[in-house]
Amino acid sequence: MQLVNLKVPAEQVSFLQAVRTGLGQQQGLFFPTKWPQLDCDALLQLPLQARSTAIMKALFGDELTEQQIQQMVEQAFTFPAPLQPVKDELYCLELFHGPTLAFKDFGGRFMAQALGQAKQQDKVTIVTATSGDTGAAVAQAFYRQPGVQVVILYPKGKISSLQEKLFSTLGENITTLAIDGDFDQCQALVKQVFDHQALVKRLNINSANSINISRLLAQVCYYFEALAQLPAERRQDAVFAVPSGNFGNVTAGLIAKAMGLPFKRMVAATNINDTVPRYWRDGQWQPKATQATLSNAMDISAPNNWPRVEALLQQGVIQRADLEAVAVDEDDTQLGMRQLAADGYISEPHAAVAYKALKRSLQPGEIGIFLGTAHPAKFKEQVENILGCPIALPPVLAKCQAEPSLSRELPADFAALEQLLLELEDHA
Repeated sequence: MQLVNLKVPAEQVSFLQAVRTGLGQQQGLFFPTKWPQLDCDALLQLPLQARSTAIMKALFGDELTEQQIQQMVEQAFTFPAPLQPVKDELYCLELFHGPTLAFKDFGGRFMAQALGQAKQQDKVTIVTATSGDTGAAVAQAFYRQPGVQVVILYPKGKISSLQEKLFSTLGENITTLAIDGDFDQCQALVKQVFDHQALVKRLNINSANSINISRLLAQVCYYFEALAQLPAERRQDAVFAVPSGNFGNVTAGLIAKAMGLPFKRMVAATNINDTVPRYWRDGQWQPKATQATLSNAMDISAPNNWPRVEALLQQGVIQRADLEAVAVDEDDTQLGMRQLAADGYISEPHAAVAYKALKRSLQPGEIGIFLGTAHPAKFKEQVENILGCPIALPPVLAKCQAEPSLSRELPADFAALEQLLLELEDHA
């Protein structure tokens, strides 16, 4: 598999090199230049792990053996992704049945396996930003892994307390930093780290955001899993609605379509941080100041993965008609949660944004699938306040709820982050 740096096309790497490097020169994203075409009818008859192994083998080529890929998949994808019926050809693809109750478990756990295959040094420092769920998935995937130091940046006071507790209570090789700023500032700090090559080389720094191609490609697999659960004759009528913040999830779905997965189109659903819907409508890329919303993991005004969507369009493997972009405000988010509850389905704000966007987009004869990216209990207070009914905590959340947070507070300042990273090296 050959990947190019989307900002510096002369920089070309293999899959394993991209996993090791994370981000290219000038903060460029690595991305393949061509996509294998798959026999989807045959693949969709296979179980999740066997199918995912075949998909990854088609992508990676000869870089890894089929046995290596199979082991990676079997270690990472140890939980289901059920297509839950809601009402009248409307489904939720539930991606929150992993260890940290969020869709990021697919990418985080697979990246941990991929880095194990790719790393050449004994020690690696992973620096990543989270708007909510990435932090827990990455922390759990690398917790107590020898030779791996993880540093997670998140916006102070802007994620749910239970999201925070899932990764801020671990300690040991997991360092969590509450940044005085929003997620875009956290993400900018991570990018700045990669601009300082002396620091990157000294600490052997990598990132576990969806800028790392291994995390992104892992997410392709659950779109196949969703369609496998539909009758074969209805798959071409499926429309996916994706809660969208950093746009890695949308990119993964478009990659699946580029490889031949026969669904109809995608709806990228944002909250009032609507940079992409406005751009899709008028062609002007104009990020605004990020606003805090109920769907906090999507509070992103400068989505990092958008250049990859543009690359798919430029490659001609995706057409503009394959993607719709819809913004959903706070009132509609709450209304969506109440409407789902009235149909007997308890959900949370992010999925509700996707549900409302999907309802606006669906045409007669289409099948709607909105992605459930997090367990409702991760947003217990919000869900209970909006729906007026109690939410029981799963054991993993009940356990960490009582634990003290070990996070350190840090300003949104690169010099302060650099000093902390060097202190961690001294104490390693």
